[in-house]
Amino acid sequence: MSKTYKWGILGAGRIARKFANDLKYVEGARLYAVGARTADSAHEFAIEFADVKEYDSYKKLVSDPEVDAIYVATPHGFHHEHVMLCLEHGKAVLCEKAFAINTREAKEMIALAQSKKVFLMEALWTKFNPHYLKTMALIRSGKIGKVKSLHANFGFKPFEPVPQRLFDPLLGGGTLLDIGIYNVFIALSVLGRPDVIEATAELSDKGIDMQLSVLFKYKGGEQAQLFSSFYTDLSNECDICGEEGRIRMGTRFFAPDTSITYYEGKPDTAEVIPYHREQGFGYQYEARHVQECLTGGLIESPVVTWNDTIVQMEVMDEIRKLIGVSYPKDK
Repeated sequence: MSKTYKWGILGAGRIARKFANDLKYVEGARLYAVGARTADSAHEFAIEFADVKEYDSYKKLVSDPEVDAIYVATPHGFHHEHVMLCLEHGKAVLCEKAFAINTREAKEMIALAQSKKVFLMEALWTKFNPHYLKTMALIRSGKIGKVKSLHANFGFKPFEPVPQRLFDPLLGGGTLLDIGIYNVFIALSVLGRPDVIEATAELSDKGIDMQLSVLFKYKGGEQAQLFSSFYTDLSNECDICGEEGRIRMGTRFFAPDTSITYYEGKPDTAEVIPYHREQGFGYQYEARHVQECLTGGLIESPVVTWNDTIVQMEVMDEIRKLIGVSYPKDK
């Protein structure tokens, strides 16, 4: 008889609710408990999702011996603190991105997972979604020939009430760690770590990036142009351009409800590439992978490795250094 994994959710916000919803599509998964900062938040979450234990503190959640794995869904400014709490209590962790504020924090989190021999993975959900897998398979097949450039943008204009985490340096505010990370992720996935990084940004009066332009350069001549903004609702698309064609991941290129279009030549050669997606928001794929890892006795994912996370954090640290964004937790 296969094991049922009892999931705890640390944080009771919007992303936590989406992940909790998608657990019903994962065989052997049970939404077991939620931990929130207040009793009211935990209770509201528990009402929405029936038969869920509610805890009015994160410490109480991680202390529950029945919890097998915890999804950390708090703002990234708190990830280091909350992941360390989970690991200290021997709980397997799936931590939302951005994994941490900086590379130092990320390395400390991974080091504790190693020493405790407890599973830890960054929740880069895109890497498990069917549209991403289909796109990467097309690239590997030579569909567009040698990739020479990538162009990704992600922008939105926050609406009221504006989350504090977006603009507060104490919480790792700015476009890079909130949405620009998707641009960095897809560039690293397709082209690898760049040899040269150039970046420019407009900073707020609090010193966080309101809009950001990044250029990755590679020794083979390849380039990636990445743009993120809190000023405008952008198309949020990604073009991957090769010597023999182009692939466009449409609006919300990072999510399973996007589209994939192949262009052999000019725009009138467009061919929509079909792919199958399940019901739900798309978080079930990463949850399913975590359970497979736990069943196999792994403490590190072979898909989103610890090195993947460190490289991504190092690249984002370098970008922040170039644009002059420093957080209190960097000191």
